[in-house]
Amino acid sequence: MSSSDLSKLLTSIEAYEDLDFHLPLLDRISAQSSLSKPPIRFHTPSFKKFQTEELCSSAINKWPAVSITGSACKLQCDHCKANILKPMLEATSPAMLRQVVEEIIANGAVGMLLTGGSNHRNEVEYSPFLSVISEIKQRYPDFTIAVHTALVDVQQARALEQAGVDVAMLDIIGAQDTITQVYHLKRSVNDFEQSLEALSQTSMRVVPHIVIGLHYGHLLGEWQALEIIARHRVDALVLVVVMPQHSAASKTFAIPPAEIIGQFFLDARRLLGNTEILLGCARPPGTSKQLIDAYAVMAGLSGIAHPSEGCISLARSLGRSHQVFSSCCSIATTDAMLAVKGKQESISSYISVDSIAVKKTSIG
Repeated sequence: MSSSDLSKLLTSIEAYEDLDFHLPLLDRISAQSSLSKPPIRFHTPSFKKFQTEELCSSAINKWPAVSITGSACKLQCDHCKANILKPMLEATSPAMLRQVVEEIIANGAVGMLLTGGSNHRNEVEYSPFLSVISEIKQRYPDFTIAVHTALVDVQQARALEQAGVDVAMLDIIGAQDTITQVYHLKRSVNDFEQSLEALSQTSMRVVPHIVIGLHYGHLLGEWQALEIIARHRVDALVLVVVMPQHSAASKTFAIPPAEIIGQFFLDARRLLGNTEILLGCARPPGTSKQLIDAYAVMAGLSGIAHPSEGCISLARSLGRSHQVFSSCCSIATTDAMLAVKGKQESISSYISVDSIAVKKTSIG
């Protein structure tokens, strides 16, 4: 499909009628991707209520997020100031974690994202909780636990593995200035790579994240982060976009231009080959989100969490079949849901195809 045909297709979709797509990027998409037609997954994890005219989340309680520090974080990075933790369920002691998990499983949860605020070395202190995690996994072996690890060493990575964690997630930062200025952290780019290496040597599924625009809305170390990830065994990559509304009041974060983000999608797709690449929950709202999501569909990304209006129509128009999952996108692949590290399990509890409500459109 030529870029001209692609542009016409976009304007035929009601949700995109008033959007200004970047024509040089459409040229590059047409040239690089040839608009291949791999399946795409849409994820509706219950971190927040979600609904568009095309899709709504019907699995409200299936995939909650739990913080072992509540809303507290010692690092207080400029891009977040711990605001991301505030809506999460609080489990600040092993006993609370045990109770929270019992309650969410009773309410229908099939997995959870476990995270927490960092200490001053960008480490989440999971050690006191490992025995409870192990107990949970022994009692509920089909309950999937995805952990945001922060920085770890080999011993910490092995401890998470031995506790039964299924999925390990870690933000990779490729610019020292971003680590120092945004994170206020006395660690190096190499510390992030060593943490990824330590996780990659375990049996856990490893799903690194890159925050696009982390350096006050500008892309600085993102391509270096891609190169770091390409050097290691990972099961998928999740891309998210910095959200200025969560940043420190004293710091100004720009919204990265959608066309630059779209170009980064293409670069990631080219560099990582067949590795699953997902667009995660965090990205700016409104028109920016619609443009970003559309570029993700056109660039051949494997999945999108909380897709904006128009995504399903665009995927269908490009011949990309789709499924809808109520899980966190870091679970990454259908195969992972069928066998989390070799454990066979039904994916019926993750797939919520009945939640699809596709609006009728006149797409040529």
